[in-house]
Amino acid sequence: MSEVQTHDLVIVGAGPSALTAAIYTTREDIDTVLLEKGVIGGLAAITDWIDNYPGFAKGVSGLELADQLRAQAERFGAKIELGEVTKIIDEGEYKRLITTDGDYLAKAVLLATGTDYKKLGILGEKEFYAKGVHFCATCDGAFYRDKRLVVVGGGNSAVQEALFLTRYATHIDVLVRSTLKASDVLIHELEKNDKITVHEGVTTDVIGGQDGKLTYVEGTKDGQKVRFETDGVFVFIGLLPNTAFLKDSAIEIDSVGFITTNAMLQTSMKGVYASGDVRKGATMQIASAAGEGATAALMIRQYLEGGDQKLY
Repeated sequence: MSEVQTHDLVIVGAGPSALTAAIYTTREDIDTVLLEKGVIGGLAAITDWIDNYPGFAKGVSGLELADQLRAQAERFGAKIELGEVTKIIDEGEYKRLITTDGDYLAKAVLLATGTDYKKLGILGEKEFYAKGVHFCATCDGAFYRDKRLVVVGGGNSAVQEALFLTRYATHIDVLVRSTLKASDVLIHELEKNDKITVHEGVTTDVIGGQDGKLTYVEGTKDGQKVRFETDGVFVFIGLLPNTAFLKDSAIEIDSVGFITTNAMLQTSMKGVYASGDVRKGATMQIASAAGEGATAALMIRQYLEGGDQKLY
């Protein structure tokens, strides 16, 4: 990019919250560009099936929902560009976004970068990443047809992904550090599936193998070492905010990395807003993220018009 692009609004991210905001802003003729470094649709796009998003009585695949949101935003004139933001600088009327593809200037910025999968941080996880260790069942599950698998985690995501993986695997051992914390509906589905064995009170200590091939997971239960033979490991232990690029900025984040905002979704930097899963206090639900995107868009419109910031 040879010249600095200037826009009314730059949205960092292109998940459900970002795309919803873009639908609202572009309909108001606010010049809007979205910068996305990964997948359009965010984690929603790589979620196999979504049953709790309003308006889809029979559910909807994550990819289809992401495609529909993208198409709707683009219909009203939103531009989606690939690029990674590395820094945001307050230059008064404009905010300068430094990216891997050059600088952008924006009158307002919406941070909707979402979250990424939390890692275990144990021996073997990094070494076998994408070679036996995975964080997305819909992306990589098909590689394990007629194989044994280990799923690490005890929340809704872990159980949902384990159930999905039964389409391919012959057996799945679910390792839960404490006790299952999934919803009753999912636990009931889990109990009906004879391909899954749940092991509660098991820590995951080592992922190992030989000749570059993952073959086992070692853990601890009641002070005793336990070992699970496996062909692959899928980790679902929570999410971390995508805010590494804000670590040395004037935008306030909490100790975990979530962005703090006021009631109008404005951050500590005037003209910069945050919505969706990256925001402190978010519910980590797609419907909530979309709702916050709409709210942020209305707040940004008020800001650009120079009016008082107020909730509707």
